[in-house]
Parts: sequence; C-alpha cells; structure tokens
Amino acid sequence: MNIPKITALVPMKGHSERVPNKNIRDLAGRPSFHWIMDSLSASPYISEILVNTDSKEIAESAASNFDKVRILERPDFLLGDMVSIQPLIEYDISKGNTDFYLQTHSTNPLVKTETINKAIEVFFNQNEHDALFSVTPVKTRFYWKNGKGINHDPNVLIRTQDLEPIFEENSCLYIFSKETNKKCKNRLGTNPLMFEMEELEATDIDYWEDFLWAEFLLKLREKGELK
Repeated sequence: MNIPKITALVPMKGHSERVPNKNIRDLAGRPSFHWIMDSLSASPYISEILVNTDSKEIAESAASNFDKVRILERPDFLLGDMVSIQPLIEYDISKGNTDFYLQTHSTNPLVKTETINKAIEVFFNQNEHDALFSVTPVKTRFYWKNGKGINHDPNVLIRTQDLEPIFEENSCLYIFSKETNKKCKNRLGTNPLMFEMEELEATDIDYWEDFLWAEFLLKLREKGELK
C-alpha cells in the first residue's frame, strides 16, 4: 500500500467558553492537548503536525514537547469564537507542504495511534471515497419532535441492541486531500467514507462533565484497566 505523507491539523484556541482553558488544562496529569499530540506523533504516516493557535502558552508547550510540530500563529481574521472550521482548514492547507491532511481536535484525548493508522490505511486502500470521517454507531431509540420514531417503529418494540444503528459524527478524525477541500470547501468531500470508532475512544470534551469523564477514562487506561 502506497501511503503519501500526511499533515495533521490541530487547531487550538486559548479561550474556551464551556470548559475554561480546556486545551491546556491539566487532564490526568498533563496538559489536555498533549494526549492527542502523543498519538499523532507516534504515527509513521504523519510527517508534520500543524498547530494553529492564538495562545502563546499552547504554542510554547507544543513546540517544546513534540518534534513534528510547526506552529501557525492564528491571524486576526480567524480570531474569535464564531469562526468555523473550514476557514481554519483553508488557511492551514495554504501553509502546508503535503497533498493530504488529517484533521483532529485537542478535545479527543483518548484517540489512539492505532486508530489513526487504521483510518489512514483504510482510506488509502480504496478509490471510491474522496474523504473519510469518523463516526460512532448509536443504538438508541430516537424520535422526531412530533413523536414519530426516527430509527424504529414505536408500535413494534424490539431490543435496543437489535436496532439499526444511527451514526454520530464524533469529530475525532477527518482525512481529505488539498484538492478535495479546495473543490468542495469542506472536510467531507462529495462522497465520504464513514470510519467507525468505539464509543469510549471517541470521547469528546465539550462540556465540563465530558472533561471529568475523559479524565476518569484516561486514568483507567494508565492503570491498564482500559484498552
């Protein structure tokens, strides 16, 4: 399998609304963003990690602890909480040196190198899809606001484990080419491949309870009680 060099994109703000300083806050004994950086750094497929940030503290910590890192100081027109991910991706790609990119977040601390490698291998072992994104299968009864079942018939009660899964975009991994992103103006391309991940590994820190849950899981993993 011929896999080209891949640049990882990890955008990080200094400010966060729901969990203050969540990108740099101590999480199970280290700055929270160090966990995903470790996983990316250990992948043989990742040639460079671009950290786009407006925080000197994050920039200094990333540059001094990880060899593959290149810091991109976030320009003024990309500052603020209302900036979406696509302008950041476009800016990062304009500064990148590869044709393919993997974008992830500092708020996915349990993502493992093995999963990153597998996603890359799956993507480059096919020709049908122009992008990949990670998902978590969910088997729970969902309803529209009018009470109609989304993924089940409320009049036919079956076990939840027998339901057809609904797939949640978990924001852990996106793989795409420079060409695809330029053409589609998004990270999903025109025909993305869904890459399934296990629920615990896909834990995303959005709210304070997510932070506490991630810390609990990381401590279990450090003890060898969670794979």
